[in-house]
Amino acid sequence: MLELLPPPPTDPLWDLTYEFGSDERAERLNLVLGVYRDPSGRTPVMAAVREAEIRLAERSESKEYRGLSGNAAFNRALLAMVLGPGAEADRAAAVQTVAGSGALRLLADLICRTRPGTTVWISDPAYVNHRPILEAAGLRVRTYGWCDDEGGFDSEGVLAELGRAERDDVVLLQGCCHNPTGADPSGEDWAALAELAVRGGWVPFVDLAYHGLGDGLEADLWATRHLAARVPEMLIAVSCSKNFGLYSDRTGCAIVLGASGRSVRHAETALQNAARTLYSMPPEHGAAVVTTVLEDDGLRALWRAELDVMRDRIEANRSELTARLSAQGHEAQARSLARQRGMFSMLPLTSQEMLRLRREHAIYGTTAGRINIAGIPADRIPCLARGIAAVLGTR
Repeated sequence: MLELLPPPPTDPLWDLTYEFGSDERAERLNLVLGVYRDPSGRTPVMAAVREAEIRLAERSESKEYRGLSGNAAFNRALLAMVLGPGAEADRAAAVQTVAGSGALRLLADLICRTRPGTTVWISDPAYVNHRPILEAAGLRVRTYGWCDDEGGFDSEGVLAELGRAERDDVVLLQGCCHNPTGADPSGEDWAALAELAVRGGWVPFVDLAYHGLGDGLEADLWATRHLAARVPEMLIAVSCSKNFGLYSDRTGCAIVLGASGRSVRHAETALQNAARTLYSMPPEHGAAVVTTVLEDDGLRALWRAELDVMRDRIEANRSELTARLSAQGHEAQARSLARQRGMFSMLPLTSQEMLRLRREHAIYGTTAGRINIAGIPADRIPCLARGIAAVLGTR
């Protein structure tokens, strides 16, 4: 049987990660994977998470199954955090998932079971796993442009393209800190997108993976809450990997909003059925940690403070990089980077220039130009700026 399997495509991000692992240059710099690193280059366990784990270990009495929806307290806590306490509670349901990717896949399966062959619009460029997940669920994928010529959000272009989306299409939007570009809509842009969804009859599908790491937790959740208050139906995939640092614990949530309680109950059951066939039920540990943090005033305050420190460090990294690029004569490129938000930025480099950056300067970003701003050690920003400037200078 296995001899009949054709060579499958490999994952480009992990391919680069493996290449980095075999690079013997001492100065090598890995900015491929989306993980937060502190100034020393470590990915730490957050203090609020560590304290929650200690409390859970002390009172742990059982590893009994939780059920197909996972940890119910976690689901309630995520609903309250994402939509606001009490907001939309009568027409929303949540199911714990295997991280944000699991939420994307469960919701994609829900779309396909509800209306097979539905068209889902994704941005171009998009998170590298969006298209594979949607197509694996049997959905059709169309793209709409995201950035203007200067690397910012293309408001006019996006609204024009999504104006062609048909009734009952689904439009995948990243709620904040767009991956890979770091280019986000303004509040006015989000309001226009919400009105367009209502007029056009398409369903927003929000991927929420970086809230708290852009402009602050409440500010980063504003767009999702604004959409939820205005559209009759909405899907939300939530990840706890980045803002709780639970990368390997695979903790996430799929949220559905409907026009009635009945439709939401049916959707919740459909999500449970999809989970049953994929992995039965999600792991408990990460969900228990998040619940413990969010339900305790002290731990919640500590987590929010740590999240602010992470956000400030990301912004400081971006500011220093742009300042150094500008000082080396690349003002236009620096202005583009300065407008971006969140963990990632898109360098104004071609795929061949990114290859040169990797081969000549040992700096690893994606072929498309994305780098992980949150992963730059504090003492390596000058080196990164010099490498980018050197590549730009040979154009």
